[in-house]
Order: sequence, then C-alpha cells, then structure tokens
Amino acid sequence: MLFEADRHEALCDTAWDATGARAALVSIARDIEQSRLAEGHWPAHPLDGDSGVPRTEKSLYAGIAGVLWALWTLQREGAVSLATDPAESIEQTHAAYLADPDTGSVVPSYLLGEAGVLLASWRMTGSGAAADRLYASIESNIGNPTNESLWAAPGTMVASWHLWQATAEDRWRDLFLANVEQVWRTWLFDAKAGCHLWTQDMYGKVVQYLGAGHGFAGNVYPLLKGAALLDDARRETLHARCVETLRALAITEDGAVNWPPGTYVPRPGGAKILMQWCHGAPGMVTALADFPRGHSAEMDAILIGAGHAVWRAGPLTKGCGVCHGTAGNGYAFLKLHQRTGDPLWLDRARAFAMHAIAQSEQTRRQYGQGRYTLWTGDAGLALYLWHCLEGKSALPALDAV
Repeated sequence: MLFEADRHEALCDTAWDATGARAALVSIARDIEQSRLAEGHWPAHPLDGDSGVPRTEKSLYAGIAGVLWALWTLQREGAVSLATDPAESIEQTHAAYLADPDTGSVVPSYLLGEAGVLLASWRMTGSGAAADRLYASIESNIGNPTNESLWAAPGTMVASWHLWQATAEDRWRDLFLANVEQVWRTWLFDAKAGCHLWTQDMYGKVVQYLGAGHGFAGNVYPLLKGAALLDDARRETLHARCVETLRALAITEDGAVNWPPGTYVPRPGGAKILMQWCHGAPGMVTALADFPRGHSAEMDAILIGAGHAVWRAGPLTKGCGVCHGTAGNGYAFLKLHQRTGDPLWLDRARAFAMHAIAQSEQTRRQYGQGRYTLWTGDAGLALYLWHCLEGKSALPALDAV
C-alpha cells in the first residue's frame, strides 16, 4: 500500500487559472495584513489550538517570524504590494521570543526556536547583532541528540548555509562544516535495515525516522546543499548512501514509490503510511532534489516514481498547508519540474494549486477566518501559488530565506 486513501481526496477539476491564482495570493496577503492584532500576533485558528485568542508563537514554522518573512518575501519579489513593512516588526519578534519562548525555554531550533527567528531577522534587516547571535545559536546546537532537522544540527546548519551563501564569510563555511562532522558521525549503518540511518531520541522515544520533518531526508538535505564543500570521497559516499537508503526502504507499486515514516513499520496493529512533506514521498523529493541529476539513473528513477505516487494519492484532506497539506505535496512537483524540465510536473503542481485555493476558501468559510502560519496555513499557500506562477520551487524557510 503506497498511501492511505482516507487521508486524501479527489482532485478538483478546476483548470489552471493564472489570474485567479494571483488574485488568491493577493487576497491572502491582504487578509494576513488586516487581521494582525495590535499586540503583533494573529488570531489562533481552531485547527491549531484554542480559537479566539492570539497565537503566541514567534517561530518560522507557525509563528510571527514565519508570517512576516512570507509577507516580506512576497513583496520583495513583486508578488504583492503591502501597506506595511514586515521588516519593521521582526526585531521586536525576536525580543518577544526571548521574553516568552514558544516551547517554554529559549532553544536553538531552526523551525521552532530562536535560530529561525534570528535568521529571518538578519535576512530582513541585515543586522550584524542578529548574525552574531545566530552564529552562537547554531554552534550551541551541534551536539543536540535528537539528530533531526526540527530541533538539532541538521536544521540549524541550514541557517549557516544561507549565511555562507549570502556573505562568503569563512566563519559560516567553517560552522557549516563543523555541523557536517556531527551529522556524519551519527549517520550509522543499520544491519537490519540494510542502509545508513540516523537514530532520533526525542519526545520520549528512540526511533529511526525517514522523512523530511524528523528523519533521514531532512538530515541529508543540508549535506546535499553543501556537497560542494565536502571532499570528493565524502561527497561520493553521500550520494551512494542516499541511493542505498531510498532503495532499501522503498515501497513500490506500478512504478510509484513511497516510504514508511520509519524503520519500525510494519508493526503490530498496522501503521500509518503517510504521503505528505514531513513523512513520505513529497518530502523525499524536496529534500533530495539537489542530488545531481544524471549521477545515478536509479536515483533519477526513484524521484520520478515518488512524484507519480504523490499524484496518484491526490491532495491531502488535512488542508492547503506545506508541512502536511496540498501545497507541501505540490512542491514535490515543482522540484521535479526543476530537475527534469518536463512540463508535466508544472502542470501537476498547478492542478494542486487550484485545489489548495479551494481548500483554503472552504476552510475560511467554515471557520470564519484565515490560518495565519507559514508551514500549516495561508502564508505558505500564498508562496506556493507564487512559485506555481513563476515556475520556481524554493521551499519556504528551507531553500529560500
């Protein structure tokens, strides 16, 4: 079984409409601007917790920093014209995070903690103080035992990669490589699985996840981004291990490919077979899209097979978001279009875009408000629509910050 049918729904038959997609993203941006509360937060959504009260998160994933960065990016790239400047609020967002951390204490997590807020602050303001504090945050997180991208080095090292690309300062390259050593040291061969994996120790469980949110795919993502900084032997090993793991743990069916959430599947009583960014084929494609095309015919075929599986499953019933919604799955198509140049994948991405618009509008009617987050809500959808219009594939807060 490649996916669980009840987690998906039939794709709507609305044809791609560039004018309509642009109008939808402008409408989303306008609603986000107009719905911001006086204290700087947005209203919570019933799908994200208690409704009728301000959300207090500041993170990239579901907090103020992620929404401000999305608005700032859309305006900078010419997608929308805003009445306010999101950059004017980002430094206050960091101060608010320090005063009231999302998770109860200040942590250097990339998507859920201080590192992501600092990266957004630096990107939007160019603050040297933000850069220096970000360096210390990344460095402090190198030994984090969770060994995955939301909390540990595989996430925070992405910030050092962005700073290295933007500034060419040696300290960011050296910091990135220090993280590489940690990630490589904990990447071990598992005889039962027949491939190299990381073991995660988090939330009271010791597991081996495979997906982009918490496991293998999320960990190889920064290694592939920075592969040019590795020596030849390590780079070849990286590529070989990627093929090895995807081959060893794949679920295949009629040319389509998916992966279980972790090596514990199957287990007594059945197990979830997910098809979303955080666990499953969509995240595998987006995380491994930087694997050099043509280097391995097997890898090229595996990624194409994963794309076919995402299409076969159809949009997610969970909604329009990036982490576990239709937009996130659609980014797999945008990545495959970037890799192959085949217009089929852009067509599929745009078909998912029209469905995601309908999902967002239906959710707004149902709850009487938008969902003001980057990775679970409307801000991420607006960026996805923009990328479908432009034929781009930069996953929010990962490929582009």
